[in-house]
Amino acid sequence: MKYLQNKSMKKTGLIFFGLVVLVMSVTVAGASTRMPPFALSSAVGGQTVSSAAFKGKVLLVTFFATWCPPCRQEIPNLIQLNKKFGPQGFSVIALSVDQGGPGVVAKLVKKENINYPVLMSTPSTTRDFGGIVGIPTAFLINRAGNVVKRYPGYTSRALLEKDIQSVLQ
Repeated sequence: MKYLQNKSMKKTGLIFFGLVVLVMSVTVAGASTRMPPFALSSAVGGQTVSSAAFKGKVLLVTFFATWCPPCRQEIPNLIQLNKKFGPQGFSVIALSVDQGGPGVVAKLVKKENINYPVLMSTPSTTRDFGGIVGIPTAFLINRAGNVVKRYPGYTSRALLEKDIQSVLQ
């Protein structure tokens, strides 16, 4: 009899634990994460650029480095996306994690004719965005300033374009 009680209690405990996990996962999945505010130096010119300047826009915030081959591979796609969707209230913002300072980043911006803001990230900005275990990592932000999607690693232009279009609508 005691065996049946213990078995029943274990079963009840497992069901309860499962329900708690389910409720927590639904809550986390449904919760929007706000884009952390930032004020960072531009790689070209050095002026401070604030996240507040992009209020009401759809953003693709991408963390990259000049020495990262997949990051460099994404640049032409990001240029095209910024050109295509810019008139609809979209902007790419690149945050460089390069340790060598803005000089090397500014050279890349000029060489590649980058048409979007390239800012120098700080360790605290990288930490505040969270979930960055490698580069490139990008975040799609809606007009309300909420992170709606995270892209770890190289992401195809087709996927980004599809997701940007859905957020712009």
